[in-house]
Amino acid sequence: MVIKIIFLCIAGFAAAFIDSIAGGGGIISVPAYLIAGVPPHFTLGTNKFSSTAASLTSSAKFATSGNVNFKLMKYIAPFTLIGAVIGVNTVVRINQKYLYVLVLILLLAVGIYSLFSKTIGEEDKFKGFTKKNILLGILLSFSLGFYDGFFGPGTGSFLMFGLIGIYGFDFVKGAGNARFLNFISNITSLFMFAFYGRINYIIGIPVAVSMIIGARLGTLIALKKGVKLIKPIFVCMSLAVALKMLLNIIK
Repeated sequence: MVIKIIFLCIAGFAAAFIDSIAGGGGIISVPAYLIAGVPPHFTLGTNKFSSTAASLTSSAKFATSGNVNFKLMKYIAPFTLIGAVIGVNTVVRINQKYLYVLVLILLLAVGIYSLFSKTIGEEDKFKGFTKKNILLGILLSFSLGFYDGFFGPGTGSFLMFGLIGIYGFDFVKGAGNARFLNFISNITSLFMFAFYGRINYIIGIPVAVSMIIGARLGTLIALKKGVKLIKPIFVCMSLAVALKMLLNIIK
């Protein structure tokens, strides 16, 4: 048990470090739980428990550094929560496999576009709110809240890409606002998993501590290095999540 927990703590640290910068940490933490022999349902619930702690740490650091727009969050964050609740309640009725191909294509598109675009997210071009961009933000937050509760892979990448596209944020502000929204959907899903008794707290608590440390370090480095660090990691993680999903389809 001790060796298993040490292994999961190391994997959790790495996952949270990367996730706090560009999203996609689940492709490290979820397989690690499965490799350690944690049953699938408890893997999802326990990972959500530990990753939510990391998400809170990362979100708080981005917020205190001024990279979360709370005026925007006031409009769109509640719709992330509503979407996540509906998503979790829908997942028990619909087979997730039908989403795989669509999400795979979208992730590849996001990663490749970001790779070859020389201007996206390089500088902050936010010019204020309009009825149009607030409506688009509500649609984005609701859709990805639902998606995170229902399925999950690539949520952070989609949020960051969407916020940059709609509001003209640079990658640092895109990451900060995406992390905040992702925390909202994470904690909503966490309550659902806790309600259904799908969390192993003996494993989850030490992993959560290691993920908090990883998230704090990753966020500090992201804020210090800025766009030059976040953009390449964002592209790599988008394509890595897509590759992981493609391998799951092939299997």
